[in-house]
Amino acid sequence: MDRMLYISMSGAKQTMLAQTVNSNNLANVETHGFRADLFQQRSQHVFGDGHASRAYAMTENPAFKMQTGMLETTGRQLDVAINGEGWLTVQSDPETGEEAYTRAGNLRIDDAGFLVTPGGHQVLGDGGPINLPPFEQIEIASDGTLSILPVGQDEAALAVVDRLKLVNPPVDNLFKGKDGLIHTKDGIQANVDPEVRIVSGALETSNVSAVESLVKMIELSRSYELQVKMMKTADKTAETTTQMMRL
Repeated sequence: MDRMLYISMSGAKQTMLAQTVNSNNLANVETHGFRADLFQQRSQHVFGDGHASRAYAMTENPAFKMQTGMLETTGRQLDVAINGEGWLTVQSDPETGEEAYTRAGNLRIDDAGFLVTPGGHQVLGDGGPINLPPFEQIEIASDGTLSILPVGQDEAALAVVDRLKLVNPPVDNLFKGKDGLIHTKDGIQANVDPEVRIVSGALETSNVSAVESLVKMIELSRSYELQVKMMKTADKTAETTTQMMRL
C-alpha cells in the first residue's frame, strides 16, 4: 500500500507543478512576444543503495513553444516585431555582459537614454547597448537600422545612429531561462543574421492559446482529484488490512 500511496502522492504533487506552468502560460496570454512553456509528465524509478523497485511521477519542462504569434499593427515608432524567424538581442546581465534573446518588441527609452525592453533589459546594437540622444522622430528599418531626427533639426538631418542586433541561432541550442528570456545552451553569443527582418510599428502577440490552456487546466484539475482519491483509497486499504491482521 505504501507504493500505491507514494505514487499517487508524487503524482498529485507533480500535477500541481504542471498546473503552475499552465497557469503561468495563461497569465501571459496578452504578453507581447511571450513563448508558452511546454511540460510533460512521466514515471521515474527511485534509485538508491538498493534495488530500484519504487517509481514516482515527474513533471518536466523540456522546451518552449516555438510557434510565432500574430502581428498587431500599433503605429508606435518604438514598436517592432520580428517578421518570421529570429530574435532581438538584449543584455541579461550588465555585470558580465551576457546576452539573451526575446521577441518582445514594445521598446521604450529609459531615463538614461538607453533603448530597453518592457522588462528593463537594454537592447543591444552593433556596439553594445543602444543609447539614443534626444530626438523628435525615430525610424527603424526592416534590417534593424535606427535613424533619428535630433531635436531642433529639419527632416534633412535624419541620421543613422545604430542597428538592432538581430540573430537566429539554431532552435535546438535554445532554452528559456527563469528570467523569461531565451538563452543559448552552450553559452556562446549568436552572430548577427542579415536575413532576419522586422516590422516597425507592430507587435507580435503571445503564442499561448487561451482555449487550450483552459482545457488543460480542467484536465490537470481532474488528474489531481484522481490522485487524491487514490491516496484515500490506499489509506482505507491499509486500515482494512491492519484490522484483518488484528484478527
